[in-house]
Amino acid sequence: MSTATPASTSKAQPIMDLEREYLLQNYGRYPLALSRGEGCYAYDVDGNRYLDFITGIGVNALGHAHPRIVSVIREQAGLLIHCSNLYYHPYQGPLAKKLAELSGLQRSFFANSGAEVMEAALKMARAHGHKISPDKYELVALDNSFHGRTFGALSITGQPKYRADFEPLLPGAKFIPGNDIAALERTVTDRTAGIVIEWIQGEGGIFPITLDYARKARELADRHNALLIFDEIQCGVGRTGKHFAYQMARPVVLPDVVVVAKPLACGLPLGALIANEKAASTIPAGMHGSTFGGGALACRVALEFFDILDGLLPSIQRVGDYFRARLREIATKYPFIKEVRGQGLMIGVDLSVPGKQMVADAQARGLLINCTHDTVLRFLPPYITTEKEVDAALAILAEVFAMQPST
Repeated sequence: MSTATPASTSKAQPIMDLEREYLLQNYGRYPLALSRGEGCYAYDVDGNRYLDFITGIGVNALGHAHPRIVSVIREQAGLLIHCSNLYYHPYQGPLAKKLAELSGLQRSFFANSGAEVMEAALKMARAHGHKISPDKYELVALDNSFHGRTFGALSITGQPKYRADFEPLLPGAKFIPGNDIAALERTVTDRTAGIVIEWIQGEGGIFPITLDYARKARELADRHNALLIFDEIQCGVGRTGKHFAYQMARPVVLPDVVVVAKPLACGLPLGALIANEKAASTIPAGMHGSTFGGGALACRVALEFFDILDGLLPSIQRVGDYFRARLREIATKYPFIKEVRGQGLMIGVDLSVPGKQMVADAQARGLLINCTHDTVLRFLPPYITTEKEVDAALAILAEVFAMQPST
C-alpha cells in the first residue's frame, strides 16, 4: 500500500527541517508529511498512500474530501465565513436545534475546540455552585482522564504527567478511580459543584465507564445539587454508533452538560457545549463568549455532517463490532496483546509492551494509527469505513504483530 521514500530524496525533509527551525517543538511528530486525502486514505508529499485509521485523532469523521462536505465548504466560503457573535447568521440556530433534538438537552454554546467548551462547562459548574454557597466549588474528576490543555481543563485531567510542570492549577479538583462507585460516593459532597466524566476515556487508553457508575454519578449529582458533565469530545457525535455515547445506556443517563468537538465539522474547528436549562442559566449575557466560535462556515458544515451521519450510524456499529471481533481473534496468537476495548469505531488494543514502534511499523506498511498511554494502540477510523478497509488494516497489523518478540 505504501512504499516508503528514502529520507534523502523525500519531499518531506525540507518541510520537517523548516518546522524544526521555526516552530515551538512541543509535538512529537512522526516523520510523515501529508498532502491530500480521499475517502479512507491519505497521501504523503511523495505520493505514498496510507489507510487512515486515526483520522486526525478522530476529527476527519467522513474521511478525506467527502464530496458533500467539499461542496458545502466551497459554496459557503464564497458567501460568508465569519461575522463574529455580534450578529446572527443562518446556521447557528438550526445547528443548536439539531443538537437539542438529538441530545435531549436544551441549549448550546459554540467554540473552536474541545478544551474551550470544557472551559465553558467548568465555568458553568463554578457559577452554579457559587449561587448556592461560596464553599461549593469542588470538581470531581477521574484518574486517567484527559480533558484538554488549558488551565481549567488541565486541572481536572487525571494524569499527573500533564499537570506537573504547570502547577498550581485550579483549586478544588478531586480525582477518584473510574468505575469505583464507593470512591464516588465518598467524594461527592455538598461542596461539589460538578462531576466530570468521559464516557469512554480516549487519551487514557479507551476505557469505558459502566452503566452503574454513570447512574450513581447522576444520582449523586441530583442529591448534592451538582452538575453532571460528560466529556464526549472524542467519543461523541457518532463515534460509538450513537449520536452521543451516553445514549448507549438503557435507560439513558442524561447529563446536565455534554461537550463535543472532534468530528463535529469534519476537520474545521468547532466545539459545542450542550446543556439543560438549569446549567445554561448560570451563564448570563456577557459572562462568556468566543470570537471565532460558531462561525457560518463551520456550522453549515456541521449541519451537512449530521445529515450524512444518520445513514452511517448502523454501519459504524456493525463495522466496529467486526473490527473488534477480528482483533480479538488475532490477540489469541500474541501474548503481548492484553485486551481489545472500545465501542463502535473507537477501539484500543492494550499491550504489555510499548506500542510506539508498532505505530511506526504500521506506518511504514501504509496504515496510520497511534499509541496512547504508552501501551494502547488507538484506532479511530472514519465513519465511512467498511469491512474491506478493516481487512486491509488487519493484514498490516498481522505483519506488525508478527515482528514482535513472542515473550
